[in-house]
Amino acid sequence: MLTLSTRNQMAIGLLLVLLMILTRGHHFASTHNLADASWAIFFLTGVYLRSAWPLLGFFALSWWLDFAAYTWGGVSDFCITPAYVFLLPAYASLWLAGRWYAKQYQFAWHTVMPLSLSVMAGLILCELFSSGGFYFFSGRFAETSLIEFGERLVKYFPLYAESFVFYIGIAIVIHSLFALIVQQFKPRGTTIG
Repeated sequence: MLTLSTRNQMAIGLLLVLLMILTRGHHFASTHNLADASWAIFFLTGVYLRSAWPLLGFFALSWWLDFAAYTWGGVSDFCITPAYVFLLPAYASLWLAGRWYAKQYQFAWHTVMPLSLSVMAGLILCELFSSGGFYFFSGRFAETSLIEFGERLVKYFPLYAESFVFYIGIAIVIHSLFALIVQQFKPRGTTIG
């Protein structure tokens, strides 16, 4: 199980807040913008931050950043519909997947399987809630069908998964480096958690 000191959790939380502020509102990477890290942030919040309060804080921060982007930043409000509420279960799915993984965590190779399962489950549920909610309940599509929704999933889901995997990959590298450093300085016979 992964457990961190309150100080380490606060440092990670602040880094995740900064990452969300820097990347929120840019749906795909370009030469000027980083890809949106929101999905990875909610997953990592579940992994690293023990309390559920940060989940609510990141919900509020993401809403505020979206509101600021379309109110003052000139970003289209196309996605601000009644379906916006589906982001709550979408992001909560990622957080719960991260929380589940944190309970399975051990700094060893066999942690790859639970990590992969939690990533896949979180990504799929998040995509179904966010894209499915928008497609079926936003009012932006005159006629909806499961076939067209499936086509949209095939078209857009890989882009979201790609940015998620990019940020999770960076987090894995950073986590591994810190864990190796800590392991070098721990007295023999103790475990890393």
